[in-house]
Formats: sequence, structure tokens, C-alpha cells
Amino acid sequence: MYSCSSVPFVGRSQLSLISHQEVLTLSLQQYGEYISSATLSEDAAKTALVTRVGKNIADAVTAYYVANGMESLLSDFAWEFRLVADKQINAFCMPGGKIVIYEGILPYTQNEAGLAVVIGHEVAHAIAKHANERISQQMAIQLGAATVGSLLSKSSETVQSIGDLVFGLGTQYGLMLPYSRKNEYEADYIGIILMAMAGYDPGSAVSFWERMSEEGSSTLEFMNTHPSDEKRIKEIKKRLPEAMQYYTGTKNNNTPSKSMPKNYTTSEKWRF
Repeated sequence: MYSCSSVPFVGRSQLSLISHQEVLTLSLQQYGEYISSATLSEDAAKTALVTRVGKNIADAVTAYYVANGMESLLSDFAWEFRLVADKQINAFCMPGGKIVIYEGILPYTQNEAGLAVVIGHEVAHAIAKHANERISQQMAIQLGAATVGSLLSKSSETVQSIGDLVFGLGTQYGLMLPYSRKNEYEADYIGIILMAMAGYDPGSAVSFWERMSEEGSSTLEFMNTHPSDEKRIKEIKKRLPEAMQYYTGTKNNNTPSKSMPKNYTTSEKWRF
């Protein structure tokens, strides 16, 4: 009735009640509607920067997948990196590799390495298929294990209705509901590994999140969907020595850590 997949770099098993293709179909529809109504940045230099950093991070993903015999999974992604002319301090990722950066976050990234922190984090959500997992969890929460069988018999209808909630435009959360804290920690960890593989100093992640924390979560949409706090920064610092090995070339991209530290788990397992 269901299958389990494994999060790259981490090895954690995750519930999957629906196919990745169903999630892609729904998310691409929502993404298309968003892009058609959004105002893309007219700043050529900043747009080129987002494209360049995005490509470097995506190339790191490709290198990792190839080195680990996972080439077949690359077809799940058609990477696209867009800069939107919006002063909100925000960014988001849709399944399949659709990443949107808001101009308002650029003063906080400050430079190319800072931007790599944000893009690496968002790309990490994509390759970890956190949206797929979130929809599956939402299905289980709303309908309960006893009705999963009947649920799957009408899978397309169910995915559409729950997907509208998860990705739906105009919700109280903006484009997407928040990820769980566990997903956020995974994206932080995978993100700094990816940026290190791409040649960016992973230490930039600490200063970026410190700048974001100083701004205050009450005023930032990005902070509402990507919570940052002292514990998060502390956990990133714990993972920096490993990430620095990729940055300095002392660790190959085919020897990732296979598990997250125990303190990455949280009681907020079902927080949305």
C-alpha cells in the first residue's frame, strides 16, 4: 500500500504514499501558475548570479548521484532558478528542482557564498523529496491509517486536494506550508555539503543564519517557513567540520555521512 524511500546523504527512510510523478505533476501546475503571475527581476547581474550559483549547486548534485550509482534519479529534476522582483525576504523550492529567490533576501546573502547557502538549502529540500514526504504525512494525519486503502484507490483526487493545501497559492503561509523541523535540519546539513562540493565556503551558512536571526522571525516570511534559532545555528556549527572536508577536498563526494546526529530528531515530528 505504500513504499519507503531514502533521503540522500542522510539515509533516513521516509514514508511515500504517492508516486513522485504525481507530486511533480501537481507542483509543476502550481509553479506554472505562480511564475505566470510573478514579476521576474530585471536586474541582469543579480539574475545571472542566481543562475550561476544554482547551476554550480545542481552540478554538485549530479556529481554526487553519478559517484554513488544513482544516475537514474537525475531524471526527477529539471533545475530552474528564478529571481523574482519582490522585496519579501524569502525563497522557496518546488519538487523537481524549481527554485525561486526573492530579491529581498539578497541583502542578507550579501555575496555569492551567502546565496549558495540559500540555494543549497532549497536544493536539499528537492533532492530529499521533503514535499513528497509532507504530502504523505498530511494524508496520514487527515485520513488515518484505517482509511489509507480507500484513499489510495482514489489517489489522484486525494493528491490534488491535499496538494492544493500543501502548495496552494493564497494560503496563510504564502506559496507552501512550512516543512517540519526535522526536514529543516536535514536541508541545512545537506545544503552545506552541496555548497562545499560546489566550491563555496560552508562557514558562510553560520553568518547568513545569524543575520537572518537578527532581523527577527516575526517580520520575515522566510523565517516563518524556514525557522532559524540558536539551536539551528548550533547544529550547523557541529556539521561544519564534515562540510569543510568537502570544501578543502579531503573528502570525496562518494563518501557522505550515512546518518544524522541523534539530536536532529524532534518532538515536532508532525508540525506543518
